[in-house]
Amino acid sequence: MQLKIREVSKLLKVSEKKVNEWIRRGILRADSVNDQYLLHRSDLLERTSSREINVRAEIFLPSDPASMKIPSLVDALRDGGIFHRLRGDDKRAVLRTIVDTLALPPDVDREQVSQILLAREALGSTAIGEGIAIPHVRRPLLLNGSRAAISLCFLEHPVDFGALDGKPAFAIFLLISPTARTHLHLLSRLSFALHDPELKAALARRASSAEILAEFQRVEEAVGARAQMDESES
Repeated sequence: MQLKIREVSKLLKVSEKKVNEWIRRGILRADSVNDQYLLHRSDLLERTSSREINVRAEIFLPSDPASMKIPSLVDALRDGGIFHRLRGDDKRAVLRTIVDTLALPPDVDREQVSQILLAREALGSTAIGEGIAIPHVRRPLLLNGSRAAISLCFLEHPVDFGALDGKPAFAIFLLISPTARTHLHLLSRLSFALHDPELKAALARRASSAEILAEFQRVEEAVGARAQMDESES
């Protein structure tokens, strides 16, 4: 889904001038079509994880009850796994190592998945800053028959992913989804969660899998409580 400047401005509660500024500075990515900018929702959700863009929790809540069938971040992380000390000297090697580590369906061509991820990176870095990257968000990595999953991979040595803040990536999140809607839902939840200081501190110290899952659980419960409060006040 592509959004116009006006729609992005309304969604993020900022002026259209600010949105255009973020595009000029490379904080937001946009395609120029018929003399106007269009932003892909996946790109927007990825970039709202940047510390310069203040987002409201409400824009990441599901818009219809059916969305609640999509797994929580915690369930998706349990399915995808949290891996420590993965090796790789550059972006290509790291992505290949991650793909080799994932629990993918047996008929999936891992080499092809690696090439898809590299092709996505060629369009622009998926690093969101502060040492975190979320590869392949413009075109969701959709594997029919697979369960929705988020894999978190900690690198043994940080690798340059071309982040705007210049910091090499040490934590890589990779989403695998059976549908585009599932992908956007999980990406939106992940984008919001990565604004939480305590969660980011746990990531920075490469905390245990149990601690990281607990931090994500805490953030999701806080979002749910906020949603209930807003509903009761409306």
